[in-house]
Amino acid sequence: QLPLVASGGGSVQPGGSLKLSCAPASEFTDDSYSWGWFRQAPGKEREGVAAIRSDGTTRYADSVKGRFTISQDNAKGTLYLQMNSLQPADTAMYYCAADFSQIGGFWLLREGLYNYWGQGTQVTVSS
Repeated sequence: QLPLVASGGGSVQPGGSLKLSCAPASEFTDDSYSWGWFRQAPGKEREGVAAIRSDGTTRYADSVKGRFTISQDNAKGTLYLQMNSLQPADTAMYYCAADFSQIGGFWLLREGLYNYWGQGTQVTVSS
């Protein structure tokens, strides 16, 4: 019902920055929703990175606090992830996800609560 398209990945050196974006293929007009960014490195489980709710509530993984910022453009229906001070440990495939509910703040980084996912965009951080 709601395919998502993620973009903006690439290769950067440690300390560099990237800005990811995610947009639904169709218009997203629901008043209650949650957006999330997740990542998965080779051989590792997918983990929640950052999330934002329609009421503005945000949540970040401890590993990215102070470096990553999640935001949304309601007019465009687009989700963003500004990634600064990137490190090799941030190398992963990054996925955006959405759900038509305001997920409880404690659960915002739990992937099982999101029903719609994008295809992923690769972020590689190396010298």
